[in-house]
Amino acid sequence: MLIDGLQCGSFDRGVFEDLRAGGFTCVTPTLGFWEGAIESLDAIGEWRDLARAHADVVSIVRSTDDILAAHKAGRIALLLGYQNTNLLDGRIRYVELFAELGVRVLQLTYNNQNELGSSCYETVDPGLARFGREVVREMNQCGMLIDLSHVGDKTTLDAIEWSQKPVAITHANPASVFPHKRNKNDAIIKALAAKGGIIGCAAYRNITPEPACDSVDAWAQMVARTVDIAGIDHVGIGTDFSHHSNQAYLDWMRSGRWTRTVQYGAGSAAKPGPSEKPAWLKTISGLASVAPALARIGFNADEVEKITAGNWLRVYRATIG
Repeated sequence: MLIDGLQCGSFDRGVFEDLRAGGFTCVTPTLGFWEGAIESLDAIGEWRDLARAHADVVSIVRSTDDILAAHKAGRIALLLGYQNTNLLDGRIRYVELFAELGVRVLQLTYNNQNELGSSCYETVDPGLARFGREVVREMNQCGMLIDLSHVGDKTTLDAIEWSQKPVAITHANPASVFPHKRNKNDAIIKALAAKGGIIGCAAYRNITPEPACDSVDAWAQMVARTVDIAGIDHVGIGTDFSHHSNQAYLDWMRSGRWTRTVQYGAGSAAKPGPSEKPAWLKTISGLASVAPALARIGFNADEVEKITAGNWLRVYRATIG
């Protein structure tokens, strides 16, 4: 089994076939970044149409049992998620409504501070807001996994502590391995693990060491370093792989409707364009090379299974049911 905690971009039949070629069990696609409630409803409708049109290879899932059933049937499980909480439009009731529509993963903040808390790019992080605490507990009750990937450090720690269920950093790496505002320091990773959570190691070049982009064995070594910090039960895969993304998609991710200025996201003025894929992961089917690489650097079969799928399944069971 192979589970990826987050991918983004534009999905189509070709992407689904590539996922199947890579041996995937479950993927969380990104349905939105800056969209409000109506646009987010549109995205859910479009994904339902897409899954219906390709029902022989994919199915939208709502529970851990659904993931296992899809795997048994030879279909890729799609666990729907958003990289922001703008879809709530400030309404606590919308958590339950979107959960009933099949949304199972919500990142509390994207690249800006919002009503819930701070992003990783703010100068000052005041922590989880009162509305943020309400949303965290509502997500706990409604079977949604809390994602803290782009969230500021203080808000992240507050959410870990406030949540009554394990939380996830679906797509990031240790800052001690690659210093970047998008990555997480060791104290956060250890706090996450202490509450039963998981970090999905990313393969996004802007937040990943260059050697880990050049070879899958070096990427596996980065995963091993993350295991050293979090423990073997709290590390998974969260590639942040983007399908068919172009400049317009990149501009929307970075700028939305909130700014007139140039934004680089996790990039920089020196690297302003779309991030080049890792040499070993030009297409997503290349992720099939991870399990053998983990074995080559010393992980046993049970440990490889935990990193590639088992740890995600445990957290999903504890959060989405």
